[in-house]
Amino acid sequence: MKLLLTALTVSASLIASVASAFDPDDLQRLKDANVCMKCDLSMANLGGANLSAAFLIGADLSGADLSGAGLASTDLRGANLSVADLASTDLSGANLREANLREADLSGTNLRRADLRGTNLIGVNLSGANLGGADLSEASLSGADLSEADLSGAFLIGVYLSGADLSEALLIQANLSGANLSGANLGGADLSRANLTGADLRGTIMNGAILCNTTMPDGAVIYSGC
Repeated sequence: MKLLLTALTVSASLIASVASAFDPDDLQRLKDANVCMKCDLSMANLGGANLSAAFLIGADLSGADLSGAGLASTDLRGANLSVADLASTDLSGANLREANLREADLSGTNLRRADLRGTNLIGVNLSGANLGGADLSEASLSGADLSEADLSGAFLIGVYLSGADLSEALLIQANLSGANLSGANLGGADLSRANLTGADLRGTIMNGAILCNTTMPDGAVIYSGC
């Protein structure tokens, strides 16, 4: 009886493993045409692959390895990239609008001028990432690690950054109007010429933050750090 239960357990584990793996046909379709919309690429190993300008709208890439991949100008609208490894990936100019990147690793990633509006970025690792000029309006970044990230000129209108780590981040000329920064860590961050009009700064850590020509939540402009 014990042997039978063990066999059933192993069998069930194998079935579950197969069920959660990517579809080989979908992977081949991507390789052949650089197009794979709403396909199953979960847990696929695509590290270092050149997928620039690919169409991956609505694709399931959850848990996939995309570290070091070329994804510049790729269309990933509505894609599921939760828990994916995107460390040091080139996503410059990519369209990630309303994608799910929850708890993904985006450390050191190039997201310059990427479209991240309405994207789920809860708990992601964006430490050292380049988000210059990116649009993250209405995105959810609660608990995210953005330490030492470059967000210069980024659009962060209405973004949810509660509890996020933005220590030593570059937020020069970033638009944070209406952003929720409650409990966030902005220690040592450069907020020169940033717009914080209407932002929620309750409990926000701002020790050592640079405030130079910075518009505060009440509309007052601070020059103390110039």
